Amino acid sequence: MQSFKDKINQEKLPKHVAIIMDGNGRWAKSRGEKRTFGHKHAIKAVRDVVNACNEINIPYLTLYTFSSENWNRPEEEVGTLMSLISETLLLEAEEIFTKGLRMHVIGDINKLPPLVQEQMMHLVDITKNNTRGNLILALSYGSQQEILNAVKQISTKVKNGELKEEEITEQVFENHLYTKDFPPVDLLVRTSGEVRISNFLLWQIAYAELQFLDTLWPDFGKEDFFECIYNYQNKERRFGKTSEQLDEHL
Repeated sequence: MQSFKDKINQEKLPKHVAIIMDGNGRWAKSRGEKRTFGHKHAIKAVRDVVNACNEINIPYLTLYTFSSENWNRPEEEVGTLMSLISETLLLEAEEIFTKGLRMHVIGDINKLPPLVQEQMMHLVDITKNNTRGNLILALSYGSQQEILNAVKQISTKVKNGELKEEEITEQVFENHLYTKDFPPVDLLVRTSGEVRISNFLLWQIAYAELQFLDTLWPDFGKEDFFECIYNYQNKERRFGKTSEQLDEHL
């Protein structure tokens, strides 16, 4: 059977793929285990997706790793997640570096445990000169707060005379977001069968293609990812234009 990877058109790859990694708890529950069991088994899916991106040269991958709302989960689960993030950063650091990936983190990082912050910043620092691709972890991230922070920053600049009201453009606004150094999202994927955005990259996905899959995250593999890319390539992205207008430029 032909792999979806072989069907992918290298000339039509998305620049930026974002994934809401959902379904760890249900995956564990279906096996009679605690939710934390699912989180531990989700690491393979992360590794598979990072490797898949690397194989077909997708330059930006953002993973919704821990949301600002996730702090409201049971203390035991939050503690396990923080420990798991710490362990994974240590275990995968060399692999990320040797693959030539540059690591980035977006979100309210100051809320993370000091050890996780330290490990994160170390990995960001040692990979800063890598150019093979960009791995972006959204940690303690909430899009509404990100947008609110941008509004506050811009308001302060206007108040202090650093920026005029008429100078506020979409580009100026984007320059105050966590993602100011990244292109907009082309493809957003969510696993687990849930059909919602969950406060993730609300500004950045304005014209993204959205794919909602029934697969639970720990079961998500390379072939699933390649199928998402193949399906993306078979969508017509019009950005507000008509099909006829797009055909005129072919």
